Amino acid sequence: MRKPRPSEQRKPLVVESLTEQRLVPSPSVYGNIQAAGISPARCAALTSAITAFCEMRELQLAGMFTDRDGAEQSAAFVGLLDMLALPATYGLVVPTLNHLGPRPALVAARAREVQAIGVRLLTIRTTPVRHRSPCTTATVYPT
Repeated sequence: MRKPRPSEQRKPLVVESLTEQRLVPSPSVYGNIQAAGISPARCAALTSAITAFCEMRELQLAGMFTDRDGAEQSAAFVGLLDMLALPATYGLVVPTLNHLGPRPALVAARAREVQAIGVRLLTIRTTPVRHRSPCTTATVYPT
């Protein structure tokens, strides 16, 4: 019997398990809701939307922040920035950019602050909508 050439030799078959079956940590994100002037039911619905968004994208929702007063230096947003600065944090998830603050200038300033930390800013919807449907789109704002 002839000896196989090196190119003909079979390499052992290595079967890797699926990523879902490995203990691979998911990227950690935090959620933020601007809750000034909205009902508790609406706040709960927004929290559920962020949770579903993270589950669909295999992101680990490490915590939720709810800004109830919308002040420029709110305690919720300052605490959020501290958490986003942790080394294992991947990003911030908001329903829309409007959930960064009550005024466009404050939204822009806070978006810059988040991006300056070096994490991703992810929105479930790019623009606010009147009807509520399941989250189907995502926008990632690069750092």
